[in-house]
Amino acid sequence: MNKKKILITSALPYANGPLHFGHIAGAYLPADCYARFQRLKGHDVLYICGSDEHGVAITLSADIAKRAPKEHVDIFHAQIKGFFEQLNFHFDHYSRTTWEGHVATTQEFFKDLLENGYIEERVTEQLFSEQDKRFLADRYVVGTCPKCHFPQARGDECGKCGASFEATDLLSPRSKLTSAPLVLKPTKHWFLRFDLFKDKLKEWIDKKEWKANVLNFAKSYIDDLRPRAITRDSDWGIPVPLESAKGKVFYVWFDAPIGYISATREWAEKKGTPDAWKDYWCDDQTKYVQFIGKDNIPFHAVFFPAMIMGQNQPYKLVDELPANEFYNLEGRQFSKSEGWYIDLEKFFKKFSVDQARYAIAANAPESQDAEFTWKDFQMRCNSELLGKLGNLVNRVLVFASQHCQAKIPGDFKLDDQDAAFLLEIKQVVQEIEKAFEGFHLRKACQLIMELAQCGNVYFNAKKPWALAKNPETLAQMRAAVFCCLECIKCLAIVSSPVIPETAQKMWHLLGYKTQLINGTWDDLISTPLDSHQNLPPPAILFSKIEDEMIEQEMKDLNKLAEEKNAPAVVLKEQISIDDAKKLDLRVAEILSAERVPKSKKLLKLSMDLGFEKRTVVAGIGDKIEALETLIGKRVIIVANLKPATLMGIESQGMLLATESDGKIILPDLSAAALGSSVS
Repeated sequence: MNKKKILITSALPYANGPLHFGHIAGAYLPADCYARFQRLKGHDVLYICGSDEHGVAITLSADIAKRAPKEHVDIFHAQIKGFFEQLNFHFDHYSRTTWEGHVATTQEFFKDLLENGYIEERVTEQLFSEQDKRFLADRYVVGTCPKCHFPQARGDECGKCGASFEATDLLSPRSKLTSAPLVLKPTKHWFLRFDLFKDKLKEWIDKKEWKANVLNFAKSYIDDLRPRAITRDSDWGIPVPLESAKGKVFYVWFDAPIGYISATREWAEKKGTPDAWKDYWCDDQTKYVQFIGKDNIPFHAVFFPAMIMGQNQPYKLVDELPANEFYNLEGRQFSKSEGWYIDLEKFFKKFSVDQARYAIAANAPESQDAEFTWKDFQMRCNSELLGKLGNLVNRVLVFASQHCQAKIPGDFKLDDQDAAFLLEIKQVVQEIEKAFEGFHLRKACQLIMELAQCGNVYFNAKKPWALAKNPETLAQMRAAVFCCLECIKCLAIVSSPVIPETAQKMWHLLGYKTQLINGTWDDLISTPLDSHQNLPPPAILFSKIEDEMIEQEMKDLNKLAEEKNAPAVVLKEQISIDDAKKLDLRVAEILSAERVPKSKKLLKLSMDLGFEKRTVVAGIGDKIEALETLIGKRVIIVANLKPATLMGIESQGMLLATESDGKIILPDLSAAALGSSVS
């Protein structure tokens, strides 16, 4: 076997709150299954992850909780690490970006980029608190809306009229925490010249055979690359290593991906071989696989590769980027603030880790958004884990215990049906191997259940209980049991990346004393069962999940959501039916979309209403990563709104949209005619 060196990383989880199944389905469970599979294949695997612990969101949350940022991240780092351990994730090392080695690694990155001409200084005006003696990011700022004069507008938008703007546009800006007045003050920052990497990135990414959504997303970013600020004014983060940069730290998006390298350095140091990290990061023969969610595509497919291209060290660029889509809960995004989440402490008192791992893996959001539903979870557990896999294992082992002296049978001769079944096992195992290798976790789960069902069909067809009644057919009975045990052996091996605890139980139930993780896929599959090996007493692998349990979970979920959301619902002032009839809502198609200069939020949209074309300025730019995803969408606009000039652009209507957990959702009107009325 050609032993490969495989470096695997998962996007660093943000240490600002607990994780949920939505996070797990994207960047972590698929990576853990892939790492387990590649280790089983005998390859040299290094799986690295860690907590992302810098950024404005952390300082703001820490301030609100009246904690120091380090105390804040310590709490969530421990929670996140514990959750991963609970889910039986097998990282080779789990680090954090507050360890001292990360500082040095990040600063080395910056120095190389600076030395190689990819960094430039710029002076910009930002809001400053004389009382606090610091610049404040927009999350820390409130003030009077420049549009409607609402006095409690946030630093990026008005909660009353919905206008979007820069924090510097606010009237009478003040600190969100202390109410201290803010003034504009010039400040120096450092910008990374991403525009200088366009040609290199295009040449590099054109050779990739990644999923279409990943490539399209990344290429659209490359086309629009421009200098991007990498520093901010704060005392929480990695300090910029320049005398002229006191009080400046790196933006979290800049230092976080460097955490993959610094975490590997920490792993090497703890092993007692400080340079061992270079065997993976500085060896072109390494296969580097990054598992991320789709919201992280630009940072891992564009920004981090560009940062590596600007280095003096020969760091490895990513080879595979299996970015997954979003994973929701019962049709909505997971949200603890809205009470739409699963209480994991209660969950694991009722259900097993392998039930959770399998249900998520079998419905992984690989090519489109997927969701956890309690009914689907029940079906996966009852019909598949229990009804197919558990049923086969139990019925075969109970029969072997009763009719084969609790031993793996010998003294038999295979007939054509037996040989065909063994060949079928081999073929399905090969398909499962291909699925794991190609990052198709859902397909691997489907094929595992197909193999279990093949075993059940064969067992029913052979009717060993009937063969056991006739002394002349006992050899045929033993052959049937042997073939079924071979199927169970293969099921234990191929399912171990997904349900490792259950797979190990199956392995022990076949009489093996070894650990599956110490063997290799090819050797374990090809080594025949040892005839006359003792079989332990059969054991139940899975219990049935009753309807009452699922009904209670749904009641608890809805009750929690109602409790969280009921007090927060505040309706606007009532209007009459005549007022409502004044609104002329029309279906329009987005022809083009471009960002408005000097605005983080505003987009200039060209709209086709069928009977005319219009320009609409919409404040959704900070929630839309790839503008090309808007092109061709049919949406609703207020067509009779008086024109208004925003940032020098006349807007001839208003786009209707909603927001959930920081993401913009547009109604799907693909089947509606252009210009048709909405009522």
